[in-house]
Amino acid sequence: MKYVSTAGLVALTGLAAGVLFLGPAPATASAATRPPAHAVAPTTPPPPPAAPGPSLTANVSASSVRTAEEFRIHGEARGLPAGTPVTLQQRQGAVWVTLPATVGTTPRGTYSMRVRLAYQGRNALRMSAGETLSPVVYVTVLP
Repeated sequence: MKYVSTAGLVALTGLAAGVLFLGPAPATASAATRPPAHAVAPTTPPPPPAAPGPSLTANVSASSVRTAEEFRIHGEARGLPAGTPVTLQQRQGAVWVTLPATVGTTPRGTYSMRVRLAYQGRNALRMSAGETLSPVVYVTVLP
């Protein structure tokens, strides 16, 4: 390839001949009335991301137990003050039922609860702290 430059006119010759750059195009009346294609309308900056709200995790010490056998459900309570009550809920049919099992969170933001279930089969459980809910965990209760 050979590059030739003469007084502001740059031409590419050789295999890629046919490409010629003459500089910016002169402005015309119609081009002066509309913004360039690359212009972006002014916008306001996006708001800063919201601080994450409180959250609960839930883990079980056993995925299956015998009827009335004890297991633990434990987890972390992020964004909740120490002593916040955390309550066990069980899905019964299509409804979540709050069970009479509550424990407070520790100063480190954790909780742990001993649980015994008599409802045989696969139990869907979650923890609740007000409007904050943990993901669902499952424990199968065997006869």
